[in-house]
Amino acid sequence: MSKSSVIPVHKIIERLQFENPWWVTKEIPLVYKEMSKRLYFDLFYPFVKETDIRRAVVLMGPRRVGKTVMMFHTIDQLINDGVNPQRIFFVGIDNPIYVQLSLQDILDLCLESLQLKDLSGTYIFFDEIQYLKDWERHLKVLVDTYPDTKFIVSGSAAAALKWHSTESGAGRFTDFMLPPLTFQEFIHLKDKNHLIAQGQIEYDRNPIPYWLPLSIDELNAEFQKYLNYGGYPEVVLSEKIQSDMGRYVKSDIVDKVLLRDLPSLYGIKDVQELNRFFTYIAYNTGNEFSYEVMSRDSGIQKDTLKKYLEYLEAAFLIKVLNKVDINAKRLKRVTSFKVYLTNPSLRTALFSPVKATDDEMGNMVETAILSQWMHRENLDLTYSRWKDGEVDLVLVDQQKFKPRWGVEIKWSNRYFEKPQELSSLIQFCNSNSFKSSMVTSIDKLGVKQIGDINFTFIPASIYAYNIGENTLKMKTKSYL
Repeated sequence: MSKSSVIPVHKIIERLQFENPWWVTKEIPLVYKEMSKRLYFDLFYPFVKETDIRRAVVLMGPRRVGKTVMMFHTIDQLINDGVNPQRIFFVGIDNPIYVQLSLQDILDLCLESLQLKDLSGTYIFFDEIQYLKDWERHLKVLVDTYPDTKFIVSGSAAAALKWHSTESGAGRFTDFMLPPLTFQEFIHLKDKNHLIAQGQIEYDRNPIPYWLPLSIDELNAEFQKYLNYGGYPEVVLSEKIQSDMGRYVKSDIVDKVLLRDLPSLYGIKDVQELNRFFTYIAYNTGNEFSYEVMSRDSGIQKDTLKKYLEYLEAAFLIKVLNKVDINAKRLKRVTSFKVYLTNPSLRTALFSPVKATDDEMGNMVETAILSQWMHRENLDLTYSRWKDGEVDLVLVDQQKFKPRWGVEIKWSNRYFEKPQELSSLIQFCNSNSFKSSMVTSIDKLGVKQIGDINFTFIPASIYAYNIGENTLKMKTKSYL
């Protein structure tokens, strides 16, 4: 035990016993037990159970996406699987009572509290690990020292966690990113799965399996709620929080990242400038920017802007989408790009809820759909713009450097009635010899043909749902 500790040992042990009630009750607290599991739980749990490989699991993600809850659900599952509850330790590193202690000190106190002699076969959870200075070095030592012990840590400062776990924990850490809720998870969490059913659509002149709405009006109503409130489990399940998004999301998610996490990580001195810049981006989510226009509008120098964009993206608040030309060729000089919030409900928290008829709906839908794709790793997503046209979302083949597909994201039924007005998408398809493409709508579903190109129209809500569904399937396959 550190000699500099001023808190009596018995008080620290009392705190540990409070945080680990299952040592006595053999159950996690009821408040966590009653919460719905995220669909990502089934992907995460196998990493925890994997004890043959000496690696700690680093659960990363933005604030309030359910990392702590997932840890408690993991503890519950371990107990159900027959693990001795007294061989499961949980420590919230952000509690000031541990500030003078090393991780080893805390583990020694857990052993003392339980009168255990060793850590063999123990699962140890450190929540909010980023509050410990040089956490990655301390954790690596523990992983090496206790080969028969599984360490699981979580942290909200994604930028620091990603960098440190990659640089300092090579070969010792397994990263697992828990993103904001997908629309599919939102429907699951709200127990609204009855609104959709398995079916098929025609794409590229072939029928493909697809989840389709049983009531598009009801599904769109839920999609509207997802756009405004859907990123965070606690918000989804609480009308009280939804009525005061500004206080909950802004103060607890946005402000803590902008005013505390990022300044401490990167030494940012003018936090108010960073805050104003993020507000400016959030209001204009989905718009195209250039450094020149950004600098003029915000009054911030270009070099500082570039750093802010990098920091905000590392903290999982925004996603920068780069531009390609009509054939997916990258421009030699980056002059313009699009910036999206990683979750559309962040905009609601800063401003006000968006209604289906508002002008901002187009950008909010575009932000929501891109946020579903962000859950996929190693996808080269871009947008295409050339002299007289643009396509909203383009996937580039990383080996061939050619577009694999292009999608027009619309919150309108107009183009279903007049597909000939999709001039940019028609030009893009002809230039790349595509015979099919996809266009989102409000509630229209079907295929329209222009020349020899088939356009598959999908309601934006169901398109977003299917991206989430397919992403989860792909992740499940890759993790098995």
